[in-house]
Amino acid sequence: MRLVVAAVGRWKAGGKAGPERALFEHYARRITLPFDLKEVEEKKRLKPAPLKKREAGLLLAQAPKDAVIVALDEKGKALSSTQLAQELGRWRDDGAKHVVFMIGGAEGLDESVRERARLVLSLGPMTWPHMLVRPMLAEQIYRAQCILSGHPYHRG
Repeated sequence: MRLVVAAVGRWKAGGKAGPERALFEHYARRITLPFDLKEVEEKKRLKPAPLKKREAGLLLAQAPKDAVIVALDEKGKALSSTQLAQELGRWRDDGAKHVVFMIGGAEGLDESVRERARLVLSLGPMTWPHMLVRPMLAEQIYRAQCILSGHPYHRG
């Protein structure tokens, strides 16, 4: 099973990586399943509604047709780490080839992404900067991997 984080926005090019990127890469290296980050960005200046629609198209284009899509949204379902691990384990056991986690931009996700998602996941009711969501999600994916393998990293 291949895991993909499809995210609106790009890390700053050139220069030293910021702490968010360094933390993301720290956890990404620990994930043993194939794991990719796919960044998308709309270059045109658009009003919020058309921008969200365009970003949704760019995000959805990152997912193979048969992918399990997980949309990250503050209005989604808050799962414990163990519950997220159980979902990933179930998808793996059901033969899912791709799980794509989608992170919207500053305006959030278009409804078309939430409609296509198998799971709309919340990292809590607070609003998080989308560049910080990436390492938080990578850590939870790593934690889920540890839970599924019986590794002692997770002590919850």
